[in-house]
Amino acid sequence: MADPVSIVAVSGSLHAPSKTTALAHELLERFADALRAEGAEVDTDLIELSRVGRDFAGALTRADLGPAAEATLGRIESASLLVVAGPVYRASFTGLFKHVFDFVGQYSLVDTPVQLAATGGSDRHALIIEHQFRPLFSFFQAITLPIGVYASDADFADARISSPALRDRIGQAVQRGVPIVRGTFSEPVSEYVSTW
Repeated sequence: MADPVSIVAVSGSLHAPSKTTALAHELLERFADALRAEGAEVDTDLIELSRVGRDFAGALTRADLGPAAEATLGRIESASLLVVAGPVYRASFTGLFKHVFDFVGQYSLVDTPVQLAATGGSDRHALIIEHQFRPLFSFFQAITLPIGVYASDADFADARISSPALRDRIGQAVQRGVPIVRGTFSEPVSEYVSTW
């Protein structure tokens, strides 16, 4: 791992402060800590759509985007590990979240590990990770990590994580995810495959 590992978190929340952003930030930091403990040099970046969303407003194609939006997409597309978190909004992720990812290059996230996370008012929305987020990133041929992290309003106090159970879930997701993330840093298999 000679090059720095780039961990980019995207919070799809439309508000600040935000429970979703708090969850994304915690996952970002926990993954960074785990990889640094293994000797990796790590760069972290948190993208809040509540701050950059207007850069994408009105654009119908990627050619319509300005430099700020292009820079945001570049950060997403070049991530070594992507952490995505969104609030449940009308049984799905927010329209802005989908709008931003509609501009991400179709093949730019191939084999990129992605940690999925979501927040909602109650535990009844927990399956959003499996029904909405995982299919989206499967389309990109990304590697979605096995344990998604869902948090409800009861897991927070003043937009900060307050639940020990949520912290345990985050720890479990990181523990199970790091070996998979680490495996993506090796050379592509195709370089070792000889002609048949």
